[in-house]
Amino acid sequence: MRILLATGTLAYPIVRESSKGFDTVIGVSGKIAAFITPEALKKLIEANPCDMVLVSGMCTADFSGAEKECGVPIFMGPRHAADLGMVLSKLESGNVTLSKTVPADELFEESKKADALSKLKDLEENADFDFEIRGVKFGGSSRMKVLAEIMDAHKPAPDVLAAKAARFIESGADIVDLGFGFDAAPGDVVRTFESLAALRGSHPRTLFSVDTQNPALIKAALPYADIVLSLHDGNMEIAGAVAEAGIAAVMVPHDRPLIENIAAAGRAGIKKLIADTLIQPVGSGLTESAAECLNARADGIDCPLFFGAGNVTELIDADSVGVNALLAGIAKEAGASVIFTSEHSDKTFGSVAEMRRAVDMMTLMTDRPYPKDLGISLFEIKEKRRRITPPVEYERSVIVPECDADGKLEYDPRGNVHICIEDGLIVAVHKGCAFKGKNWYDIFEALLKDDRVSLMSHAAYLGKELYKAELALRYNRSFDQDGEF
Repeated sequence: MRILLATGTLAYPIVRESSKGFDTVIGVSGKIAAFITPEALKKLIEANPCDMVLVSGMCTADFSGAEKECGVPIFMGPRHAADLGMVLSKLESGNVTLSKTVPADELFEESKKADALSKLKDLEENADFDFEIRGVKFGGSSRMKVLAEIMDAHKPAPDVLAAKAARFIESGADIVDLGFGFDAAPGDVVRTFESLAALRGSHPRTLFSVDTQNPALIKAALPYADIVLSLHDGNMEIAGAVAEAGIAAVMVPHDRPLIENIAAAGRAGIKKLIADTLIQPVGSGLTESAAECLNARADGIDCPLFFGAGNVTELIDADSVGVNALLAGIAKEAGASVIFTSEHSDKTFGSVAEMRRAVDMMTLMTDRPYPKDLGISLFEIKEKRRRITPPVEYERSVIVPECDADGKLEYDPRGNVHICIEDGLIVAVHKGCAFKGKNWYDIFEALLKDDRVSLMSHAAYLGKELYKAELALRYNRSFDQDGEF
């Protein structure tokens, strides 16, 4: 099958290089591939007999008329010529269908992501397990479950607590962990769990745990919780009540080794046990404690393992995305069944979603040695591969000197615009009127249409600041008008 690759002179060298070894012919019209018109494309088809045409994924023209007249199907190729090799390889294999409206690379990415999500569902449905808690599998070949902690859960107002728990569930948490500090009383535990009754009812597949070592607080939580964190030789007197309630318990070492505490909990009648070897932060024993988790099976521990990644992420000044990905990989290699994460600080906001994505990546690594090319990823700022773009053409260049704006600022007669972000939206306030939206250009257009901008310099400034605000929302960063991003 001969494929016509319609491009422009600027992208031609990249198209030629990317299409080597495939049954293609390159047709060139104009400088920029994205600007090819239906008429120009018809001429290329007439001059280059073919079975199929690929146009740039950047094209916005309607080629349906040209397709009808020439009798040759016209599909969108990738947005970047450097990705042509990937597209042509898939076409050659015969296992792909292109689109006439969606760029090929975008189509493949969405298809691969959909396949990955479908595979995750199948893997979990068919996984074996050690035990279930309300239909959620633990241990065996089942996926690691993400436990998201809410520290001092008794302190926020009920609506604030419910909103945070709901966000964790939407972010992919399998277990919402309610922590209670030393200042909490049994009544606080009961009130906190009961305030989440509606949320728990609407999310029956989400488990809730109580996080305290105080026997009185554990006892208060028994009618509500699915899991207790944590039991050890210092509070084992509550183990009988935990067993009677039929809920699971996470076991930790204390004055006695972990394996002895697990045995004691088993003698007390607790059937569903999870072992926590207590992962330590970087600099305080991360490697050694991770090794203990890895060697737990050899040491005689045969119940599902708990991996406390949250303390590691919280106690290192590094972006949480990569840290969480690496910790999920370590937990996977150690055979952990539950991974703990938290969002106690601003720097770890979003860790629940990051950890769930990382866990899904590790789950998909079933037939390959590395967690890459899975259909899903954790890239946020960096890109997997740089795009090769054609060089721009110009006849002369002007080196623009740095401008000292002091004393030269010209205020717009229409008035200033105050920009901020609020409740997940960009907000631009002008003379008491707030324009709100998620897209910077939508707000900019609204300001122009409402005749609130009169100077080009002010328009350029607003574009810069509004886009900064959009980026702040996208990457969960704070926004400061006129400040650095």
